[in-house]
Amino acid sequence: MHDGGMAGVLLDLDGVVYVGDQAIPGAAETVDWLVREGIPHRYLTNTTSRPRSAIVEKLARLGIATDPSEILTPGVAAAALLRREGIERPALFVPDATTSEFAGMEPLPASADRGAGAVVVGDLGSGWDFETLNRAFRLLMDDPGVPLIALGLTRYWRADDGLRLDAGAYVRALEYASGREAVVLGKPDPAFYRTAVDDLRLPPERVVMVGDDIRTDVEGAQRAGLAGVLVRTGKFSESDLAGDVTPDAVLDSIADLRGWWATR
Repeated sequence: MHDGGMAGVLLDLDGVVYVGDQAIPGAAETVDWLVREGIPHRYLTNTTSRPRSAIVEKLARLGIATDPSEILTPGVAAAALLRREGIERPALFVPDATTSEFAGMEPLPASADRGAGAVVVGDLGSGWDFETLNRAFRLLMDDPGVPLIALGLTRYWRADDGLRLDAGAYVRALEYASGREAVVLGKPDPAFYRTAVDDLRLPPERVVMVGDDIRTDVEGAQRAGLAGVLVRTGKFSESDLAGDVTPDAVLDSIADLRGWWATR
């Protein structure tokens, strides 16, 4: 548990700033306050259903001005890793819009089940079916040296029509079937949090993560040395508070962040 000295903020998006196409009441005003007070902040999301440019446009429609450089997604981290390692021809199991983050890497054609440089799994949503999941499995089994790269391990999220499975469920299935351990490039991986903290140029103990997922956001942040604040919006459930993870604070919504901050 942290006892004060906060200087920077990481904000989850889905369930914290908005749910579906609706902004959480007070979200825009809270971001305005962060900007006005000069509090360094970034958006840290496991969303892989859209590129950063689309997230910027969505936030603008909700009255929140931002820049792609302020948004850290697993897709950005994965593309950077592949470029550093010189890996080309990745097999991308991500929505079409997200493939733009991998431009210039010659992604494997969707019909191929051999020859991948890496298998990258994100939130494919309704694009998952047996054939698609089995293709990812075959690519992994074709070459034991092919890495399985997970764009986050989020178990589920809340859409307009209710809860939906996220990438983590499919990653775990592929790990089990292939005997391969995934390289995780998203929450709750500590390296993902460290990348965001480094971008703020602050030590982790002076940064707070605000999220609606007790495991991915709160526990993940705390394991990386940050404070973890849970909001009662998005996927939040009262049962979250009965487990083995103790948030540094529980707020009704992002609108209460300013009041909490004043007490730190």
